[in-house]
Amino acid sequence: MRYRLLGRSGLRVSELGFGTMTFGTDWGWGADKDESRRMFDAYAEAGGNLLDTANVYTQGTSEEYIGEFISPDRERWVVATKYSLAALRPDEPNASGNQKKNMVQALEQSLRRLRTDYVDLFWVHAWDFTTPVEEVMRGLDDLVRQGKVLYVGISDTPAWVVAQANTMAALRGWSPFVALQVRYSLIDRAAERDLLPMAREFDLGVTLWSVLGAGVLSGKYNHERPPAEGRAKAGAATVPRNLSIAAEVVSVAEEVGCTPSQVAISWAQQQRGVLIPLIGARNLPQLQENLRATRVKLEPEHLSRLDAMSEIELGFPHDFLGPGGTASQFIYGETLDRLDAHRGEIGS
Repeated sequence: MRYRLLGRSGLRVSELGFGTMTFGTDWGWGADKDESRRMFDAYAEAGGNLLDTANVYTQGTSEEYIGEFISPDRERWVVATKYSLAALRPDEPNASGNQKKNMVQALEQSLRRLRTDYVDLFWVHAWDFTTPVEEVMRGLDDLVRQGKVLYVGISDTPAWVVAQANTMAALRGWSPFVALQVRYSLIDRAAERDLLPMAREFDLGVTLWSVLGAGVLSGKYNHERPPAEGRAKAGAATVPRNLSIAAEVVSVAEEVGCTPSQVAISWAQQQRGVLIPLIGARNLPQLQENLRATRVKLEPEHLSRLDAMSEIELGFPHDFLGPGGTASQFIYGETLDRLDAHRGEIGS
């Protein structure tokens, strides 16, 4: 396992994070305590140190398991948890959302389940479009100053909100977001429109969820073998475009000599910026397969093929302003081909 600096911080995190939404069977699926422990031990043995959970995962069981597992060696682990969602007490008006009341009470409950007096990384789980940005940033800064949180990050939020929040934090001397969490995979590259360029400009580390596209990129589904359950059945594995991308992933895996899942994870790792896939699993063999993605290095030819197969339209204003766009000749004149320094950034 290699390590990356998380955004504009000195925090070292492993190149693959462990997403622990599968710790516990409270949702009717996932891993029981013994299997969760085996996966935790395997991740530790591989050199992983980033555990990603949330207060609502498996009704709090995920945090409880992690708290027990890390207790003998708390300092070794970068523990990341989240607040915002209402799954634990949906009837309480202030048991969800981004407001300071929910922020504080959710963190206190997470700390008890995690058996620790601080978390390394505290995520805003999702933007609620209700709480003022300054309330969120000031509240998070208070938690950092109290020592209950070391770093803060934000997940599932529009790029303009993150940009506003970090600009405000810089102007007021508050703790900024050091990381962004987004959904990103070969079948869902929408984050390339605004979120990933914004993260590069603000020097944010990026953790990625659903890098296997709800299992579609594992190669286990095709037109003859549709999914029987889970998120894939809800649509991801029934879209012809997704199945075509998955077929290309399988083809590359056969050439490289690895599994399709490892190809999908490696592709995500090799994109621009500090991108850290969060790997999850329901059992130890799945986790071990995903961990071996660190040994896979895709060649430029493979990357080009996968990029071409999964390419998306960036839409307005990117296609209007970028190379070949209607406005590009007026912006750059005849000099575009000679703009070597930032050619890769233009229109991306």
